[in-house]
Amino acid sequence: MRPLLLNLDHFGSFREPAAVDFSDTEYFALVGPTGAGKSTIIDAICFALYGTVPRWGKENVISHALAPSAAAGKVGLVFESGGRRYGVVRSVARDNKGAVRTKAARLDELDPAAPLDRAYEAVLKPLAEGEHVTPEVQGLTGLEYKFFTQCVVLPQGRFAEFLHAAPRERQDLLVQLLDADVYERIRQRAAGEEEAAKSAAAFARDQLGRLSGASETAEREAADRLAALRRLAGTMDTDLDLLRAREADIRRAEQERASVAERQSALSSLRMPGAVPTLAEARRAAEESIASLTDEVAGLEADDRAADEALAALGDRAEPLAALAALEARERLTAEAGEARAAASAAGGSLEGTKADLVAAEQAVAAAEHERERLRDAHAAAGLAHRLAVGEPCPVCLRTVTELPAERGAPDGRGTTGGGHGSGEEVFDLGPVERALARARDRAARAGSAHAKAETSASMLAGQATRLESELAALPAPGDRAGIEAALAAFGKADELANQARTAVRAARRRLDQARAAAQQVGRQAESAWRTLESTRDRLLVLGPHDVPPPALDRGDLHRAWTELLGWRDEAARAAATALAAREAELAEAAARLAGDRRNLADRLAEHGVTVPREASPDQLGAAVAAAVARADGALERLREDRRRAAELERVVAEKEHEAKVAHELALRLRANAFERWLCAEALEVLVAGASDTLRELSDGQYELALADRTGDIEVIDHGEAGMRRSARTLSGGETFQAALALALALSGAVARGLDSIFLDEGFGTLDPATLDTVATTLERLASGRERMIGVVTHVPALADRVPVRFEVKRDAKGSHVRKAGL
Repeated sequence: MRPLLLNLDHFGSFREPAAVDFSDTEYFALVGPTGAGKSTIIDAICFALYGTVPRWGKENVISHALAPSAAAGKVGLVFESGGRRYGVVRSVARDNKGAVRTKAARLDELDPAAPLDRAYEAVLKPLAEGEHVTPEVQGLTGLEYKFFTQCVVLPQGRFAEFLHAAPRERQDLLVQLLDADVYERIRQRAAGEEEAAKSAAAFARDQLGRLSGASETAEREAADRLAALRRLAGTMDTDLDLLRAREADIRRAEQERASVAERQSALSSLRMPGAVPTLAEARRAAEESIASLTDEVAGLEADDRAADEALAALGDRAEPLAALAALEARERLTAEAGEARAAASAAGGSLEGTKADLVAAEQAVAAAEHERERLRDAHAAAGLAHRLAVGEPCPVCLRTVTELPAERGAPDGRGTTGGGHGSGEEVFDLGPVERALARARDRAARAGSAHAKAETSASMLAGQATRLESELAALPAPGDRAGIEAALAAFGKADELANQARTAVRAARRRLDQARAAAQQVGRQAESAWRTLESTRDRLLVLGPHDVPPPALDRGDLHRAWTELLGWRDEAARAAATALAAREAELAEAAARLAGDRRNLADRLAEHGVTVPREASPDQLGAAVAAAVARADGALERLREDRRRAAELERVVAEKEHEAKVAHELALRLRANAFERWLCAEALEVLVAGASDTLRELSDGQYELALADRTGDIEVIDHGEAGMRRSARTLSGGETFQAALALALALSGAVARGLDSIFLDEGFGTLDPATLDTVATTLERLASGRERMIGVVTHVPALADRVPVRFEVKRDAKGSHVRKAGL
């Protein structure tokens, strides 16, 4: 894994968006004061890839990803692995309870030809989202998180983890670094192949057991049976032709018997129609009835014409009807006019009464109004009298008042003196007078309404009487009622006689039609009997032969013709019965011959194992033999196929058993508790040997690394103490850093996965100048090969000054900032 571009936005101490471009860098240092945020950049690379950071403690704790004042943040990393470019982005957010959680994560494969500043937009294909991003990153880098932090990112305080790790933990790391787990997968695959081969062999043996009957003897017997059946089929044509001839004889005999039976049935079914003996008498009676009814209809039609002539002789019926109507209209109008005139007179009398009531009501209103005005004047005069003063002009006459009027009560005697103060002022109550006036006006209004209604009614009744009298005067002079009614009675009598004549004619005509219909029915019955007789005779002629043909028909006498035909029928029926018995005997003989021949052939077929139905036809027999030949041929072919299949199954059993044996041996050789331990032990020896060379150079030849014989722990050989071997845990801080760095460099350069980068976070402050110079020289030599990226986090100027590219990290009130600088 080689980082190309890192983007930080509100991550850790970086509260503003920042970008770190590693694309043209092979060896760089992150420098700056303590606490500036140098390690945060390495943390961001780890978090982008695995979603956690070593310095935060537990892997599922990410609260340090956000500053206390930040609500959300984001980290993005563009990196290369295996010659391809990828982009991973993780965003975090603070929830309502203040907890920091990963909000989203995404991993994409990017287009390597796109500019780096637009790399996230050049997505070739999405790879994973959410919780699936970390497993996908592990597949791309080839390392789990805990091993990534031991050989790619060496964080503060954890340089010596691999150095001090237990043998089992180191083996787990080496299994991943060396792709040694591929051998475990091969072993598992071999075990699976062994089981599959055993199952295939068992299945083949089971199938082979089912083919136990497929022997050479069975094949020879099947071939012999097929040959015998083919010979039988070749000799059957003559037998089948004989059976077909027998069947043809039977069909011919059956046809002849059927012909005789049909003739006999036709003869026995011949019956004279029941109406034939009486048809002649019925026709005679019908003709006589028609003649009698024809004469009756003629007489009634003459009576009908005479009645119509008598009615026409009376003249026009409209004249007496009009005269009677005029007479009845005069009488009705006379009565209505008298009633209208009497009603008009009564209305005139009533009008006088309503007039008198109206006059009296109007006079009462005038009197009430007069009384009200009198009281108003008296009230005004009394009020004026109390305001008069001697020497002052009178408001009414304008003369000077010389004497005041004497005090007096109200005009109607109901006045009272005011208030007991000696003022002498009178009080008048106009309420009763006003109410009396209102009652008088109400009576006047009702009297006026009643008078108007009476006047309107009288006018209408007088007009109605005048109109009726005018209509009466316009009518013609009245005629004689008795004469008019007598003329109308004569018309009624003539109508009645004419209707009776027409009814009688219609009834006679209906009876005549019925007689004609009955005669036609008799004629149709006779014609039908003749047709039946002729068709029966013709059918019997067709059904012949007859020794004596049917008699000729006498069209003059239907009954005699039917009698002669029935006599002939009896003689022909006896002859048909004799012929039918002879045909039955012939048919039985032919059936017996067919049954014998069919039985003989069936016995021959049974000898060859061919079973046929009892009444099988020649075609069915031939088909049965052909089917037996086909079955025998198919059985022989299946037997041969089974023998070929058995040979193939025997080969498969041998092959699968051999494959199972080989797979078993391979799985046995690759058992994890043997091969993997051996492989990792060999790799660890190579790793420790390479790290020992580096440590010898770093320590000026004082220290080397070696593996303990029994425990497998990493030990230090101290040449300053005469080559004494001691545990690596006894090294000082600076010595431990040298040994851990040597192992980290050996891991990054000697393992099979070809790790593309290594990041060292601090640890250089404990080195003396000479050792620091040796470490710097080692890192420079490691970076000069351009096989991997080297990054160091340090605040030691002597080391930082020797690194060609520096990323200066500073921190102020707005957070951390990073700037790229060179030597």
